[in-house]
Amino acid sequence: MKLILAPIACTMLMGAVSTAANAADYPNRPVRFVVPWPPGDIEDILTRRIAEEMSKQTGVPATVVNKPGGGGVLGATSVAQSRPDGSVIGSFVVDLVTSAVVGGNAPYDKDAFEPIGIFLDYPFVLATKADSPYNNLAELAEYSKDHNISLGHFGYQALPTALTFQAADKLGIKIASDSAFNELNCAALANGDADIANTTTQQILPCLDSGDVKLLTSFTYDRLITAPDVQTLNEATGITQTLWNGLFVKKGTPRDIKEKISAIAQQALQSPEVIKLQESTGAGVYWTDMDDAEKRIELDYESAKKLSEAM
Repeated sequence: MKLILAPIACTMLMGAVSTAANAADYPNRPVRFVVPWPPGDIEDILTRRIAEEMSKQTGVPATVVNKPGGGGVLGATSVAQSRPDGSVIGSFVVDLVTSAVVGGNAPYDKDAFEPIGIFLDYPFVLATKADSPYNNLAELAEYSKDHNISLGHFGYQALPTALTFQAADKLGIKIASDSAFNELNCAALANGDADIANTTTQQILPCLDSGDVKLLTSFTYDRLITAPDVQTLNEATGITQTLWNGLFVKKGTPRDIKEKISAIAQQALQSPEVIKLQESTGAGVYWTDMDDAEKRIELDYESAKKLSEAM
């Protein structure tokens, strides 16, 4: 009996030692962080800070690759097609692992990835030019009865777009036209490409600072520290869904590797640069570990299904 079991036991032991060694040596090759949006927004800045910290701590190059397209699905797909060894890490907004899958807009399923952790609540907002004759969603609803309103957004598969149309339905806001953009910065509003825009405070920070743009609502848990007088979407409509960003790897990546990435990311997010970014944009930077992140994703996936049915 021992002669039969010994080779099996040896094989299992060698496999365990090999896995532990791989985790201990991680990273043993350059690491790529995939941000599925153009450079410059909050998730991009924070992901670059994490990559810098990884390079500093490990001595192995870690870089950020921006892969915009398909509402983020293009970049997410590249992570789904990578090896489960932590050499490719995705920095994803919530809808890439929820509503994009629910809506059939992604070539991967919801179990294609495993979370490292959630680290950002986006200061997502609905913005307009400062001289617009409405200051909140209720006034926008009244104005839209007799005037055409155009909306700029990041695509129909993007969660903020769905939430905006849901809010419009609740409050009677009539949106006459809408267009999708890869970026929604000051120029989109200044040039009249859109009357109102779903975007982040980081993308419109210069015109917020100059006073050329104002906010109608924020898609955040709490009011923005940079705009305490602006109601949240929850306050204005009762819609509680918010937008977060997290780090993900391909399913099957060893837990020890994920824990190492997590430790590096948490240290990176405590830097003075990150604190300054929070103060200037109102971004919520924190850390939700992989186990709690999985629970949150399940809840948001169910919410995405309900939102999809409503849409």
